[in-house]
Amino acid sequence: MKNEFEIIELPKEKWKGYPIPMITRSESYYDVEIDPLDHDGCTIRLIRKPAEEEITHAPEEYDFPDGLYQDYWENARAFGVVGEDGKLLACIEVCPEEWSNRLMVTELWVDESIRRRGVASRLMDRAKEVAKEQKRRTVILETQSHNTKAIAFYLSQGFEIIGIDTCCYTNNDIGRKEVRIDLGYFFHREGWRREKE
Repeated sequence: MKNEFEIIELPKEKWKGYPIPMITRSESYYDVEIDPLDHDGCTIRLIRKPAEEEITHAPEEYDFPDGLYQDYWENARAFGVVGEDGKLLACIEVCPEEWSNRLMVTELWVDESIRRRGVASRLMDRAKEVAKEQKRRTVILETQSHNTKAIAFYLSQGFEIIGIDTCCYTNNDIGRKEVRIDLGYFFHREGWRREKE
């Protein structure tokens, strides 16, 4: 069966600055608990909890809303699905991080009208293909602790947690339930997962 949503490359000269309506809504979040660091170490826990009310974050909250081909992403490439009316329906943007030989996913968005139809998986597959073509060792990305659906999707795609940042967006990220969570997909460790005790 032919896929109805063709993924094409989005040339920079046409799509630079195109705004991405990245609105996140969630009924749950990962609460971040960090024990104080001492000479023995510390413990960091991410515990999924139900939200008292829906958590919503929209582009207008931020000084720099999401858009394709931002000036600070050198050598970025974007791919997406464009409707017959020329409107962007889905996209992924990737950018090489040369010093670490990793490929960063800087944007991943799918319009609500075409979600749960395999588009996000196909876009992520395209990012992994680019990483392989460029001989990158890892694909990395960030999301937020309230974006539990995105986290579940990334885990299903083979990503694993590689870090957290409790003051990436504001000095109250934990209180806003918007802690940055970094995830990575490792080519050299495909199929490897730590056994659960």
